[in-house]
Amino acid sequence: MTGEVAVLGAGMHPWGKWGRGFVEYGVAAARAALADAGLEWRDVGSIVGADTVRGGYPGYVAGATFAKALGWQGARVASVYAACASGAQAVAAARAQVLAGLADVVLVVGADAAPKGFFRPAGGDRPDDPDWLRFRVLGATNPTYFGLYARRRMAVHGDTVEDFAQVKVKNAALGALNPYARYRKRVSAEEVAASAVVADPLRLLDICATSDGGAALVLSSMEFARRRGVVEPVRIRAVSTVTPTYPNTVLDLPDIATDSAAAVEPTAGTFRASIARAAYEEAGIGPEELSVAEVYDLSTALELQWYEDLGLCGEGEGAKLLREGATAPGGRIPVNTSGGLASFGEAVPAQAIAQVCELTWQLRGDAGARQVEHARVGITANQGLFGHGSAVIAVR
Repeated sequence: MTGEVAVLGAGMHPWGKWGRGFVEYGVAAARAALADAGLEWRDVGSIVGADTVRGGYPGYVAGATFAKALGWQGARVASVYAACASGAQAVAAARAQVLAGLADVVLVVGADAAPKGFFRPAGGDRPDDPDWLRFRVLGATNPTYFGLYARRRMAVHGDTVEDFAQVKVKNAALGALNPYARYRKRVSAEEVAASAVVADPLRLLDICATSDGGAALVLSSMEFARRRGVVEPVRIRAVSTVTPTYPNTVLDLPDIATDSAAAVEPTAGTFRASIARAAYEEAGIGPEELSVAEVYDLSTALELQWYEDLGLCGEGEGAKLLREGATAPGGRIPVNTSGGLASFGEAVPAQAIAQVCELTWQLRGDAGARQVEHARVGITANQGLFGHGSAVIAVR
């Protein structure tokens, strides 16, 4: 176990399609997080920005961009990019600075202004870029691999399109209760089934949208929190940013190749399972101790996969867990109480930070109608492109 850091503040800019720059969303989230912490921007010793690669040049130096927008005050600065894992890596960088004694208070910010429609690679030819290759050589757009993953679950585990639809029904009901969510309307299974087919067997309502939005956290040392009179803060106990282990023998898009197992015995678990396992080991807990989880539901089928990867159930039992109501409000382990990406859409650099915001509110008891009773331990999980793991464990 490593040392803990306190979460003194959490803030967000609502998700949607607002037509403005990502800096505006990030600054609004940052100011909300600072207000939540009862701190001023000048109290912050360091700022870590999660980058967006679509927002123009400032997106590549997000930490300094947000610092400038808030007002230069001499804080340390860092920027990170790991696609959908950017937010978790920003949290990891901030935590490391606090534990190293480089800063008592660190502000973590991520924001995006996403394009309309599904993501695509930037222009130009890049034959050494696996993301470019999977679009241009395989035609494996994001919805394509969501659909293939769903097909695999149907073939291997017996999941059904009705199971996938129920994930959307669950998450939409929770998103309807979240003032930061883009989609705040309950959805029926019949409405999911009636929506357009995008990548068989998945329909439009099975797949998350692209969105604008922002999220921010104020992290501090435990000593600083005590000096501020915060006796029992939410604490980040673990951050997992692991990479895959050789050999990787099962094709897992968007990766388009596997390693050979001819000379080396494959590891016991998958890459995604290793992300959660590393977080559990660092935190000194197991999945049975979780109160709540926020997972990366790019599609309804992928949420079911995360149930298994987090150890909430055995392999192939994700749909069974859903049918039993275990992941719904009032169940054994509610998942995506925020409404998930199903309700928010993707604002890539912000989403892993937004997950920690939801855990913070749940563990404080501040989640309103979404509140999980007696929540004490939560985990987030998502994954960045090509070997970026992402999981955070928070406790109270």
